[in-house]
Amino acid sequence: MVAIRVGLLGYGGLGQAAGRLLAHKRELQLVAVADSKGYAHSGDGLDAVALEQAMRIHGSVGYLGTAGVLTSDPIEALLAQNVAVDGYFLALPNLPNTFMASVAQSFIASGWRGVLVDAIKRTSAVEQLLSLEDAFKRSGITYITGCGATPGLLTAAAALAAQSFVEVLSVRITFGVGIANWEAYRSTVREDIAHLEGYSTEQARSMSDAEVAALLESTGGLLKLENMEHADDILLERAGICARERVQVGGVVDTRNPQKPLSTNVQLTGRTFEGKISTHSFVLGDETSMAANVCGPAFGYLKTGVELHRRGHYGIWSSADLMPRFAH
Repeated sequence: MVAIRVGLLGYGGLGQAAGRLLAHKRELQLVAVADSKGYAHSGDGLDAVALEQAMRIHGSVGYLGTAGVLTSDPIEALLAQNVAVDGYFLALPNLPNTFMASVAQSFIASGWRGVLVDAIKRTSAVEQLLSLEDAFKRSGITYITGCGATPGLLTAAAALAAQSFVEVLSVRITFGVGIANWEAYRSTVREDIAHLEGYSTEQARSMSDAEVAALLESTGGLLKLENMEHADDILLERAGICARERVQVGGVVDTRNPQKPLSTNVQLTGRTFEGKISTHSFVLGDETSMAANVCGPAFGYLKTGVELHRRGHYGIWSSADLMPRFAH
């Protein structure tokens, strides 16, 4: 069996968790990583422990011996190396809100062909990616968006639950996230802050660590998010499940405790052909971390994307359109 060659863009808390997960996957091999200061690549595979050590001691994977390179533009520099990568997980913060689309355009411009998956959150950011569909097709890129926990795992669960009904009346996604130390997920926490009333993506991006810490101190470490601009709505609408107005997403992030403040779940209410109203619920186990619920589906969708790409299917899909393949 030839392993799928995987690249990671972003090596903060989520990217490092993805690297640790890949160490357990014999079907997937980590061969390239980029952070904000450099990149590392090796056709023989990269060691997650060594990568994390480089990050912890030096602040960049670019310090990983002969495999690492320091550069002011890591993504462009890595693409210029023409490294053999079948698919990339874009474990990047979408700050500013145009960032993920600009990364996708860099791949298009580079001439690289392969699979891209993201765990993007905002509806408006997904809309920007959807506008690139023709460019993805022309470039030979298979892009799957919204492949994390939500959107992602819970979006797919909602799409499956909808099959019992002739009309979907509502989809409510509620998440609970617990992290022991918010500084391990600086970018993710800033993205969540951007969803709070009175904050924008630019405001959240420009906040210093001290300002973030002060905000969290004032809330007891909790971020309570309601009626979020969350891409589950556009993905379910695009898949023909229901109008985006019928989708609500919210939750609580505890930045001081690894235990979830509440159970992550999706509830889909619909009308059956007999005229009965019922609700399907799908609840994630409290023992599974945010990282497990984001990275696992992302790599499952990456494997699906590789299968599509090898069959010559290019363009953009989402977690509501496809099922992830389990990667061993």
